[in-house]
Amino acid sequence: MMTSVDTDLIRVLADPLRLRIVTLLATETLCTTHLVEETGARQTNLSNHLRVLREAGVVETEPCGRYTYYKLRPDVIASLAGQFADLAESARTAAENKRACT
Repeated sequence: MMTSVDTDLIRVLADPLRLRIVTLLATETLCTTHLVEETGARQTNLSNHLRVLREAGVVETEPCGRYTYYKLRPDVIASLAGQFADLAESARTAAENKRACT
C-alpha cells in the first residue's frame, strides 16, 4: 500500500511565518491587523502569505466592515494529519518487510 502526503500543502506550511499564522489562527479568528501585531511581519509581507494560505485552502476570509478576518479550516489540517497518520501506520506494518539484496 502506497501512502501519499500532500506535498503542495506541506510546502505551503513549511514557511515559518505561514506556520506561525496557522498556529495563531488555530486558537482564534483574527484580522490582518491582529496578525501584524502578533507576528511582527510587515503588512504587505503578511498579506502575501495570507493569499498563499487562502489559495491553498488552509484559511478562509470573513469580511467585517473595513477589516478582513481570517480563520483556519480545520478539515484541511486534519486531512494532512490523517495522511501522516496513514504513513506512520504503513511504516509500522512494513517494519517486518525486508527486501532481500541481490
